[in-house]
Formats: sequence, structure tokens, C-alpha cells
Amino acid sequence: MINIDDIVKFFRGTIALSEPLSNHTYICIGGPADYYFEPVDREDAVAVITYLQRQDVQLTVIGRGSNLLVSDDGIRGAIVNLERGLKSIHIERAQVHAEAGITLLRFVEFCAQKGLRGVEMLAGIPGTIGGAVAMNAGAFGGEISDHLIDIEILRNGFLLVLKKEQVGFGYRKTQLHPSDVVLSASFQLPSGDPEEIIKLRNELILKRNRTQPTNLPNSGSMFKNPSGIFAAKLIEDAGLKGTRWGNAQISEKHANFIVNLGGATANDIVHLLSIAKNTVHDLFGVTLELEVKLVGFPGTNGKERSV
Repeated sequence: MINIDDIVKFFRGTIALSEPLSNHTYICIGGPADYYFEPVDREDAVAVITYLQRQDVQLTVIGRGSNLLVSDDGIRGAIVNLERGLKSIHIERAQVHAEAGITLLRFVEFCAQKGLRGVEMLAGIPGTIGGAVAMNAGAFGGEISDHLIDIEILRNGFLLVLKKEQVGFGYRKTQLHPSDVVLSASFQLPSGDPEEIIKLRNELILKRNRTQPTNLPNSGSMFKNPSGIFAAKLIEDAGLKGTRWGNAQISEKHANFIVNLGGATANDIVHLLSIAKNTVHDLFGVTLELEVKLVGFPGTNGKERSV
């Protein structure tokens, strides 16, 4: 049970009740969260997350909400948004240390300016370090874990530093517990020429803009790529590009994206996910696995829901 009077005694950030999560997800969809918290810094985040977990409150931690689809009914319990409070990035002992709220674009820019290469492919992903680490985000053949050394997490009120091999990175997944909260990550990057790094970053962003519907609200890739083939090709070969339900549409530009044309609901998106998954299975015998995380739906409790 949340007692706001107790929280305001130590919490220095923003608190909102029944906050629409459509304001905090990249696809601009999502009903209200019972309680919404924005910590002002790492200390504030650790304090409020620890309090909420010890009160056994259903808790969802987000950054930019770029890989989330939140139910139209919203989320019972609490949301903690780390994007605005955990914004420190610096170099120490030849390692880049970035807090969870740092956007990937800023992370790549910082590294490029310092003549550090190897993360340029992340620049166009509209997420934060915390979310990217938790799902091992990647693009153009690279992953955020490629040059990662360790991460700091909050686990049941205790601060832990985990080496890369302890995290269990896989394709778009880790072995972190669902209740673990990534607070920061450290990277060891090879040196390079800043101008060449920035040139490559710009080329990759342009490629992303040419091939993905970056002009419309979306949640990124909806399905993981099955072994040996792209999910987008399967969906396109199934004739589903441009398929629309309500105000949601399987993108005409990239078939593994579903876009919000304006006023789409989470149920619209889920319906298209079901169409894509069922049609691909019926035609090609391939079962697509969700990459987007569905939260707030019956039976999810912040975990991925099947469609």
C-alpha cells in the first residue's frame, strides 16, 4: 500500500496520480498509472524504488518508453521514470560511465566527441541506457553489450555491480530478474577519429530514417527476428504491409513496425500483432516472438504478454 504522506518526507522528485502513460511512451498510447514518480537524481530513484518494492507495490520502471505498449486501462501500481533524473555521463579510468536515463543519442554523441567508437549503431534507437541494457538493444549488427564492462543495479533494496558475464546477455534479452533496476552502465570503447565516427553515425541515422517510419509514433521492432530471417520479411511476404486496424497500421515502410496514425489504442496494436503472428505461422510455420513489451494487460504484471 502506498502512503504518499510517507513518500513526500524523503522524495524530492515529481509525483502524479492517474498520470496518462500516453504522455510517456514513444508510441503515444497508454492509460493512466495509479502513481507516477520522476526522481531528481540517483539517490532519489534508489530511495523511492526501494520503498515501493518493500511495500510490495506493483512497480514498472521506464525511460523513454520506446519499447513499451501500455494497456488502454493503464497500469495498476506505480511507474518510476528514470529519464530525467539519471542523466550523468563521464569518463573515468578510460571507461565511459552512463546513468540509466541517458538517451542513446546523447550516449553516442558523447562517445564520438571523445573519439570513442563502437556504439554508433545505437544513435537512432529512441531509448535510454537503462532500457537498452535490460533488453540488450542493438541495430545494424551491433548490440549495446558488445563493449559493456559492468552495470549497477538495484535488487530488492541492495546496490550491486554485475560484470558483463553475470548479466547473461542474449539476443534482445538478459538474465536479469524482472524486478532488477538498471541504474548505470560502464563501457570500454576503442579509440577512433571523431570525424569518422560522427560520419558513420550520421550515415546510420539516415539509413534508419530511409527504412523505418521514424516520422510516426511507434514502439520500434514489434517482433524479434527468427534465426536466419528477418521478421519484417516474413510479415511483408505474408502480404500484411499497410494492414490497418482502427488508427493503427503495419507500416508501409517497414513491416516489423506498427505505427500510431493518430488516436490508435493499445487494443488496435494488439489486434495487428495477432494478425501478423497468426498469418506468418499459418503461411510459413514460423512462430514470431514479441520484442515489444506489453504491460498493464491482464496477466502481465509488467511482464511480456503473448498475443
